[in-house]
Amino acid sequence: MPIPVGSKAPDFTLKSKNATGLADVTLSANFGKKNTVLLFFPLAFTSVCTKELCDLTAGLSSYATLGAEVIGLSVDSPFAQEAWAKQEKIGITLASDLNKATTKAYGVEFPGLAGIGDTSARAAFVIDKHGIVQYSEQTATPKDLPNFEAVKAALAKL
Repeated sequence: MPIPVGSKAPDFTLKSKNATGLADVTLSANFGKKNTVLLFFPLAFTSVCTKELCDLTAGLSSYATLGAEVIGLSVDSPFAQEAWAKQEKIGITLASDLNKATTKAYGVEFPGLAGIGDTSARAAFVIDKHGIVQYSEQTATPKDLPNFEAVKAALAKL
């Protein structure tokens, strides 16, 4: 069960990999500055996740216009995420929740995906500049995408 609207968003510092090396991605770095859209997705290199993040990349400017940074989180290593992002030209920040601590903190662990192990469920959260969850959604199945119109509507109210 994902954490509900009105909750204080659990802070995290996770690793991301880019051309310059490993970097920290910390949620609270946005507090007081901009809103954040957190997107949990099951696994890099899968068809639904690729479509979701490529579509988001194509529309990334609409989130910037709404004053938000988009961060994608999965249980993949930062090295796998980087290879996938390069291959698919994904332009959002990807953060590795390899130990699943952030996934568990947000209540969106998906047990036994396809018999290969526990992953993040597909989920979306809008977190305001004060660190409060303003939108919370976990999709019914990993094949379903979040309601991005509702995500944008929540951002537009902030």
